[in-house]
Amino acid sequence: MIDSFGDEAPFTLDDDSLHEECGVFGILGHPDAATLTALGLHALQHRGQEAAGIVSFDGKQFYTEKRMGLVGDHYTDPATLAKLPGSIAIGHTRYSTTGEVALRNVQPLFAELEVGGIAIAHNGNFTNGLTLRRQLIADGAICQSTSDTEVVLHLIARSRFTSSSDRFVDAIRQVEGGYSMLAMTRTKLIAARDPIGIRPLVMGELDGKPIFCSETCALDIIGAKFIRDIENGEVVICEIQPDGSISTEVIKPQNPKPERLCLFEYVYFARPDSVVGGRNVYAARKNMGINLAREAPVEADVVVPVPDGGTPAAIGFAQESGIPFELGIIRNHYVGRTFIEPTQSIRAFGVKLKHSANRAVIQGKRVVLVDDSIVRGTTSLKIVQMIRDAGAREVHMRVASPMIYHPDFYGIDTPEADKLLANQHADLESMCRYIGADSLAFLSIDGLYRAVGGKPRDPKAPEFTDHYFTGDYPTRLLDQEDQKSNVHNLSLLASNG
Repeated sequence: MIDSFGDEAPFTLDDDSLHEECGVFGILGHPDAATLTALGLHALQHRGQEAAGIVSFDGKQFYTEKRMGLVGDHYTDPATLAKLPGSIAIGHTRYSTTGEVALRNVQPLFAELEVGGIAIAHNGNFTNGLTLRRQLIADGAICQSTSDTEVVLHLIARSRFTSSSDRFVDAIRQVEGGYSMLAMTRTKLIAARDPIGIRPLVMGELDGKPIFCSETCALDIIGAKFIRDIENGEVVICEIQPDGSISTEVIKPQNPKPERLCLFEYVYFARPDSVVGGRNVYAARKNMGINLAREAPVEADVVVPVPDGGTPAAIGFAQESGIPFELGIIRNHYVGRTFIEPTQSIRAFGVKLKHSANRAVIQGKRVVLVDDSIVRGTTSLKIVQMIRDAGAREVHMRVASPMIYHPDFYGIDTPEADKLLANQHADLESMCRYIGADSLAFLSIDGLYRAVGGKPRDPKAPEFTDHYFTGDYPTRLLDQEDQKSNVHNLSLLASNG
């Protein structure tokens, strides 16, 4: 989920990283629904560290608990979980670096409608969310948050269908973009994935009870069985029947399209122990390093990962190149995102709060730094300098993904195009000079495809969503088109004024 309104968030130590905005988890018919949901969200913490929320239902009423901060800071408290009784629950972890940081935006969002109460949790972004929101407000809708997820609640409320599941399907057929979404009613748990499957969503089972979540690692933490991936464009409706049994209805898309899962799930977002789209994430990242070593070899003494994202690729690079792997950078895992003020002096040493050079394995060595991606390049610049300050004789940067040229509109927080390193410099040599390395190389798009899917990219029918590298957006971007049109119209008015 990504907010579409509000002021820019304050500086954090993660400003030069890409961020996935959400993780979702839901379970139906289990007496420990809220506790299991809290555990599932803990496993999905990497997908969102800003806030978390859980909604449950006990057969009589809905209960909601939302908190700013980490799952473990709040939902390990038995007193909090006791406020979430019932055998149905859905939960959400949130991360937003644009839009308003406020409790009112924490999901799941809940509303009482004509068809009864309904809660929704959403990972991704609607590329027509702003357009729909404007139309809804013009028609009299009153919005309580700045989240595009709320649009779905309004569409459900206005649908002419009689059942909650039919209204839900009607609503999501009107939104565009990339999303994995869970909805919960008094008796149902509903899962939906966007028409081309940009965002991941899986189905599992525990004690015969259905589970839906963003990644398989959330199933592993509670000992649940993986059943299958939810297919792109698919809606799965699980419902508790009067006799206590659970029925499952699967609604297939009317006009099915080929799946195009987001490549950054493999590059950066998903947890290494997850299986996404039938592929082990750790193995894919290791393959990226192997292919990078083949494409951009270099004479060096030691391979050092930029932790933690670069570690699997660095292992692959070291094994393929024969250069020893060492932990030349030590990461401090106990640095928070918001405990410091965004002053220039803090920015100057912010990287050192998070990473420290291991001088013993760096001094006097020719070092290959392996990272998963480069966004603005500001962090790479500081890390290269940190390695030089630790006594490295040479520093060679290798990046286990292609250059990022284009912003994302499907649930990844990315800077505007002109703030991306690849667009700020004329060529690779200029980028290399900027970060201060002796050499710089990126994995090719075909090398990335081979690492993940085993075959090079087909320009006519790409297997994955890869627009941040290629500019090939898989859907129309209605909100962006409207914004450009509005800017153009305003400029015409100004010139004619």
